[in-house]
Amino acid sequence: MPSPKDWAYQDEALVKVSRTFALTIPQLPSPLREVVGNAYLLCRIADTIEDSTTLSAAEKRLFSQGFSRVIEGSETPEEFASALAPRLEGGVTPHEVDLVKNADRVLRITQSFSDFDRQCLARCVRIMSQGMAHFQEKGASQGLQDQAELDSYCYYVAGVVGEMLTELFCAHSPTIAERGDQLRPLAVSFGQGLQMTNILKDLWDDKRRNVCWLPRSLFSNHQIDLEQLSPHNRPPEFEEGLLHLIGVTVKHLENAVRYTLLIPKSETGVRRFCLW
Repeated sequence: MPSPKDWAYQDEALVKVSRTFALTIPQLPSPLREVVGNAYLLCRIADTIEDSTTLSAAEKRLFSQGFSRVIEGSETPEEFASALAPRLEGGVTPHEVDLVKNADRVLRITQSFSDFDRQCLARCVRIMSQGMAHFQEKGASQGLQDQAELDSYCYYVAGVVGEMLTELFCAHSPTIAERGDQLRPLAVSFGQGLQMTNILKDLWDDKRRNVCWLPRSLFSNHQIDLEQLSPHNRPPEFEEGLLHLIGVTVKHLENAVRYTLLIPKSETGVRRFCLW
């Protein structure tokens, strides 16, 4: 069972390794707040593996698979952390390294949840880790193949989170569960809207890291080589493609608003979480 120090660490780590979620998760009612906070930290560990610049793609897959086994209980968090933490030197923050080192604290909290909640969290991290490992092995310096591949990437890193959150919302609120059949078809789109916002907002920061998540097929008709793009080298045709992607993003965010408005008004914390 988790100790008071474990719970305190979860609250402290959330503030240190997150941006917006450190503000939104506390809006949720307890005990949903604690489950979603823990889920965020698990996903942050998975993201840390992906973000590392010192691990090869093959090593990232191995560590991602190991982390899934940790959550499922077939491998200890101590073994996982002792192997991964010393390898994290580039591309990650000291707070993220500290989170990996304290994976045992995070997992003790995970194991205290109901079977259903644990299964939701394990499924999310497993799918996310498998997907991120796949895209790491493919490489993304030249962009993604097309919109379908971009949709696939967004599902692995954000859409599956929308699915997890929807199931947790329904499990913790009978009034939300009554609308579950309406919420589920919108959950992946909600996540994709947020992820595409990040992709477009961080376009040039990603390029500096030799990463590009834009679909090549959208720009190839205009003879645009995504590898050669820079803030100082972007032809007018590129802006047209970017506007198209912004339009796709807006449609997903409209679904996010529809999703949020389906949350009963009595669930003010969940509504605020989704809107923020």
